[in-house]
Amino acid sequence: MTGRDGGTRERVLPAVLRMPLGVAGGLAALVAVALGTLYAGRGTPGRADRWVFSPTADSVRPPWRYAALAVDFLGEPGGAVLLIAAAVVGCLLARWPRAAVFVVVACGLAVGTTTVLKHLVGRTIHGDGNLSYPSGHTAFATTLAVAAGVLAAGRLGLGRARGTVLVVAVSVGGGAAMGWAEVALGAHYVTDAVGGWCAGLALTPAAAGLTDLVIRPRRPGPSRP
Repeated sequence: MTGRDGGTRERVLPAVLRMPLGVAGGLAALVAVALGTLYAGRGTPGRADRWVFSPTADSVRPPWRYAALAVDFLGEPGGAVLLIAAAVVGCLLARWPRAAVFVVVACGLAVGTTTVLKHLVGRTIHGDGNLSYPSGHTAFATTLAVAAGVLAAGRLGLGRARGTVLVVAVSVGGGAAMGWAEVALGAHYVTDAVGGWCAGLALTPAAAGLTDLVIRPRRPGPSRP
């Protein structure tokens, strides 16, 4: 947000972040597609999964299991609704309704896209009925983190370098936390979590650009004497 003239303060994607986040999102999308192609139709961990961590139903024990379950809940429908509602309320309290729309659009896009990709890729874990790639929980957490980073960068008026570092850092933090929980609980392979992180990083800037494109910024009215 650069000021109150021309409505630029209302945009959710700062102009200085369009190119770096576009490049990052494009690369993330390529990685997500490559992993999906590599593991399509498979029901076993890949070499990278076995090298890092091969999940089972009891990969972690208390107290870490309780922590993983708590993080996992935030990606379940109930927890996700609470997080989205809190973000929307925060945006409205900040008198930034466009940001509230952006959060909802980004999360919906992430959930919808990962659901479709799971059926297209067809990778399974613990049986044929458990589609696993990409991790929808990880994509959702990454999406919220990227959205928060983008909005914070705009609100604080950060430049290209600092804004990009902030967005990437929070995306790694959010994605890593949820990805760890999913792998630790045996719900996903490591590469599923990586694919989910890539999906969130690719889709959220696109959702921001779409929101700015569809919802035009308000123009200042004529000055009164």
